[in-house]
Amino acid sequence: MTYATFEQLESQVFKKAKKRRVAVVEAADTHVLEAVRHAVEVGLVEPLLFGKRAEVEAKLAAMDLDITAWEIVDSPEPGISALQAGIAVKEGRADFILKGLIATGQLLKGLFKEETGFRTGRLISHMNIVQLRTYPKLLALCDAAINIAPTLEQKKDILQNAVDALTRMGITQPKVAVLASAETVNEKMPESVDADALKRMNEQGEIIGCVVEGPISYDLAVCKESAETKGYESPVAGDADLLVCPNIVTANVLIKCLRHSAEALTAGIVIGGRVPVVLNSRAASAEDKYRTMILAASATE
Repeated sequence: MTYATFEQLESQVFKKAKKRRVAVVEAADTHVLEAVRHAVEVGLVEPLLFGKRAEVEAKLAAMDLDITAWEIVDSPEPGISALQAGIAVKEGRADFILKGLIATGQLLKGLFKEETGFRTGRLISHMNIVQLRTYPKLLALCDAAINIAPTLEQKKDILQNAVDALTRMGITQPKVAVLASAETVNEKMPESVDADALKRMNEQGEIIGCVVEGPISYDLAVCKESAETKGYESPVAGDADLLVCPNIVTANVLIKCLRHSAEALTAGIVIGGRVPVVLNSRAASAEDKYRTMILAASATE
């Protein structure tokens, strides 16, 4: 299965007929609550709000919302909110985490405390989903936010995390393009060596649930005409579901280029833990936050 748009992904989420429980960490934030309110109204989520009760209730009241209809877990400070949210996940009371008025580092530090059991033993990584007018399906990309200069073993985890998330979204056997500047292995370009190694890991069954190609350039990964012109043959060529970038700079520049120069719609989640984590920027619109909740809901078990 593939999705051409976020609307199609949203439709598939609602077909599962199961509301996802979202733990909102430090929920006393109007922008976050507006997005959560919309998600509640359309039947996507059941919220569990963490933070100082008085502050959260004041925000809800200012939005003319019935305070009694929202479950609030009183927490004295942000680190405790994150810890409590992680424990809620462990106890089966939350399906994904939404960042509120809390620093990302503080959120992850609280979630990763031993008592939450949030870590799975795999590297924590980030995955974006991109909707482009010039590409026939949603395109995944990693890692633009967490791992700066991943080693080969870390790239293996980043790739497998993303494949597992895409599989939960209903995209079976995703086609993975491990990006480099060219299609040949060059010892002077370590990213090409790593890309070739990841392809071999896939062929040998060390990376599962996908088809990996690499090294491969961006144009060949997303454009069949370019691949045909160059005589490049691969099931991934022109039909990639996932782009694995060599480092955070490449991934971050690429996602921002697509967003700001190609008018792409994007959403991103942290994966590799027990459940997805949504790390929206405070500058993100309510629409952006809702789109990311759709992604997180689709990537849950």
